Amino acid sequence: MKPDRLTTLLGGLAALGLVVGLAAAFGYAPREAVQGNVQRIMYVHVPAVLTAYLAILMVLVGSVGYLVTRRAGWDHVAGAAGELGVLFTAITIASGSIWGRPTWGTWWTWDARLTSTAVLLLVYAGYVLLRGVLADEPDRRARFSAVVGILGAVNVPIVHFSVKWWRALHQPSTILGPEPSPIAPPIAMALLVNWIAFTLLFAYLLTRRVEIARLEDAV
Repeated sequence: MKPDRLTTLLGGLAALGLVVGLAAAFGYAPREAVQGNVQRIMYVHVPAVLTAYLAILMVLVGSVGYLVTRRAGWDHVAGAAGELGVLFTAITIASGSIWGRPTWGTWWTWDARLTSTAVLLLVYAGYVLLRGVLADEPDRRARFSAVVGILGAVNVPIVHFSVKWWRALHQPSTILGPEPSPIAPPIAMALLVNWIAFTLLFAYLLTRRVEIARLEDAV
């Protein structure tokens, strides 16, 4: 399949997945007994943070790939993933704040999970800013940003396991945690559908952004 057709297919699948995910969140998953309908923001919040993790993993892979091979393609992947990491981490923080207001009584608290996530956002916002500042020096930009991308990834396990390592207001990790919380099958299914949809959206946006980066290099 040609690259442009694959990208178009990814876009179509992502759009379909988001529609199905929305239907699953509001039509299939039951109303949570304690939190009520506000819990449904979980179907955005959890997939967003998992997609942010995926984006930062791709920054790490692309950064290491560039330092080892010095091939621009790896830098394109890292740069595109870095921008998406900022996007999905911001969605994570915003959706978490909306969820926290009715459940905790505040938009923000300096909880270990929230604070480490904010640090993660700032690190990769700085990563994107660094790439913009060094835009006229491609090799220097790639080398410097690769170092930041690799070091910044160290914060991901801190974010994920913060609720286990420190006393925190934030609930334990629902999935991918050392002691995953039990989830009712309909809720788990709605989460899975939305996670797949966000992953497809990430793949589509990453592919598009890498294409743009290649065109920028060609120009």
